[in-house]
Amino acid sequence: MREQVQLITYVDRLAGDFTGLRELLRGPLKGLFGGVHALPFFDPIDGSDAGFDPIDHTAVDPRLGSWADIEELGSEIPLMADLIVNHVSARSPQFQDFLANGEASDYAGMFLTLDHVFPDGATEALLTELYRPRPGLPLTPYVMGDRSRRILWTTFTPHQIDIDVHHPAGAAYLASVLDRFGDHRIHSVRLDAIGYAIKTAGTSSFMTEHTFAFIDELTGQAQARGIEVLVEVHSYWKRQVEIAERVDYVYDFALPPLVLHALYSGDAERLRHWFDIRPRNAVTVLDTHDGIGVIDAGPDTTDPDNPGLLAADEIDALVEGIHEASLGSSRLATGAAASNVDIYQVNCTFFDALGADENAYLIARLLQMWLPGVPQVYYVGLLAGHNDVELLHSTGVGRDINRHHYTRGEVEAALQRPVVRRLAALLRLRNTHPAFGGEWQLGEEGRNEGGITMTWRHHAELAAVTVDLRTRTYEVTITVDGEQRTVVDLADLSA
Repeated sequence: MREQVQLITYVDRLAGDFTGLRELLRGPLKGLFGGVHALPFFDPIDGSDAGFDPIDHTAVDPRLGSWADIEELGSEIPLMADLIVNHVSARSPQFQDFLANGEASDYAGMFLTLDHVFPDGATEALLTELYRPRPGLPLTPYVMGDRSRRILWTTFTPHQIDIDVHHPAGAAYLASVLDRFGDHRIHSVRLDAIGYAIKTAGTSSFMTEHTFAFIDELTGQAQARGIEVLVEVHSYWKRQVEIAERVDYVYDFALPPLVLHALYSGDAERLRHWFDIRPRNAVTVLDTHDGIGVIDAGPDTTDPDNPGLLAADEIDALVEGIHEASLGSSRLATGAAASNVDIYQVNCTFFDALGADENAYLIARLLQMWLPGVPQVYYVGLLAGHNDVELLHSTGVGRDINRHHYTRGEVEAALQRPVVRRLAALLRLRNTHPAFGGEWQLGEEGRNEGGITMTWRHHAELAAVTVDLRTRTYEVTITVDGEQRTVVDLADLSA
């Protein structure tokens, strides 16, 4: 990935199709992004999990375009795609063949059954040891073609059937997707839900040593095709540090809750501590297509002796803070209030999580842009979007509150809003100023008064930011034509 800002977006929800996305990137978004993560564009994009349950992982949904459209876009800007490692749709031809033909199916071993993982039987102790992202057990009974019943692993929903990634049919399936990506200008892949991909009896079956071994294996396969790897795992922060040592890139999922905590409390210490120890090969995010993760900053849920970046009571206060800032709309979309429940996420746009305070929002983005790593901006966050409560009520899916369907007119109007124009100026600065190619330093000034200063230097070039979390003000100093210039309003960057 380029060391520039990346856009993460559903193609249809921002631009309609790949042609519309190209037009935006060539037009009003020109210069803002050095890469694009196109969220699942496979056939279909509107299954039970917004494209993360593909019927055909190797086909582009024709409503968005074709592989030729992707190649054209990929020739202009590096593209990332999702390799959905853990599961396929229950409607996929492979699973339907297995349902119809049972053990006689060519795909019989591709899908994980309960007895495959627990050949000696699944006791209560073994089942309760499993790490779960959602309530209940990861198992669903299915009726086979001969009227017999099988119990299938379904980590996320009953409509997403888990793959045996080491069975020849499962391995061939994943290889075929990587081959298609490599043939059509996909520069990098996000290994979606890989933390749950390996089930091992007697373990939590989440981020075990067997999982790490598989991450190494799959990363090697991708790199052999010239594809970089980003690992997507929500988990205790120390695991993210471990993962970062073994892959190209890992998400900095601890950053969003720590930034919110810092802006809510006016206290910089927790955030500064993370800045000192976080992986540098990180993709930094404040918002994604999922909710705002809190488990990434909290205590280890599997071992209470492992402290979090935030204490348990601080996590509770953070969650309540998001609900209050969003005037209660995030509460409607989170936990038992909405389907697709995740125990570790609060569903809310980042702008509304800050009470639509424009200065606070821009400070959060300044912190993100100044950190080492590759900054990634979600399409709703780019447009400083509000919670889409109407869509939430329409679908009943909590995460849809942060997955608005924009019309072209809405995009054009949002791009004219002052907060969005200031953010755009910041993104252009991050992409073009030579100081960001140099050395980064975290300053000490103002730390006891809620201040954070970060500086990038490359030879004579300088890019520095100072934020005051308590007054929610900021100051940016950059070199321009050999002279230092300071601004206290990002709108002045365009001059």
